[in-house]
Amino acid sequence: MKKKHLLQQTGAVWFFAMVCCFLWGSAFPCIKIGYALFGIDSADTASQILFAGLRFTLAGVLVVLFYSIMQRKPMLPKKSAWGMIGMISMFQTVLQYFFFYVGLAHTTGVKGSIIEAANVFMAIIFASLIFHQERIDLPKAVGCIIGFAGVVLVNLTGSGLGGGIRIDGEGFMLIACAAYAMSSVLIKRFSEREDPVVISGYQFAVGGLVMMGIGFAMGGRLQGEAGPEAIALLLYMAMISAVAYSVWSLLLKYNPVSRVTVFGFMTPVFGVVLSAVFLGEAASMPWLQSMIALVLVSAGIYIVNRQSGGRE
Repeated sequence: MKKKHLLQQTGAVWFFAMVCCFLWGSAFPCIKIGYALFGIDSADTASQILFAGLRFTLAGVLVVLFYSIMQRKPMLPKKSAWGMIGMISMFQTVLQYFFFYVGLAHTTGVKGSIIEAANVFMAIIFASLIFHQERIDLPKAVGCIIGFAGVVLVNLTGSGLGGGIRIDGEGFMLIACAAYAMSSVLIKRFSEREDPVVISGYQFAVGGLVMMGIGFAMGGRLQGEAGPEAIALLLYMAMISAVAYSVWSLLLKYNPVSRVTVFGFMTPVFGVVLSAVFLGEAASMPWLQSMIALVLVSAGIYIVNRQSGGRE
């Protein structure tokens, strides 16, 4: 019997996926703090995209630099890999975050968090129905529904869910989810031919530069003093992307898409808790509701992992 790779073992999948989701969850308060430090108004979409582009460009540089140091040689993609890098960059960085930032500016944070969790369903649907990388069965579907119920519960405050649907709000958020889901299955496919960390690093750099160009063209500017706190925060946010997406890509290489992407339900849960701590919202935090939601999310993740853990 062939020995499982470390990243295929259940404990390792849970640990590293949780680390990734914790990092992504920490981005929610970091983005809000970053807007204040760099003087970006909540309605200034162009500057938000410029800020995101700077973050992802720096993330790409860090991934390539650190990975080159680890491998003791410059990590350059093959000529045949540039098409893969361009495609993943378009879906994972440019399309996802362009529509995410614009859509979030035209909807509530509650709706945005709930809609974002839809990327888990979309990734599994794309992997099964379009790319035929795996199949959806009843336990997997049940696990996703239970996990999604937890995300809805942690965001359900009794307000903020009404007001109808706007194409440039909730509609754009759904497009961002679809772009992320597509990038997940593409990484799974391309990692069979190219090092997923190399792809991750270069797609961030390419996508970040494109977003910076879009932000500048739309009139975006970073007007803050950019002191030590702002620079440190920007570096941390770049590390969030560099570390989380690189590890996530490796997990996708060695596991079925559903076994990894289902952990995405934890990102908004971490986001709510960390926002309560770092943005001073703990007093209004529905802690009992959040703990129940965490149990539901964990149960959904367990069911999907139990079902798909033994298959490639």
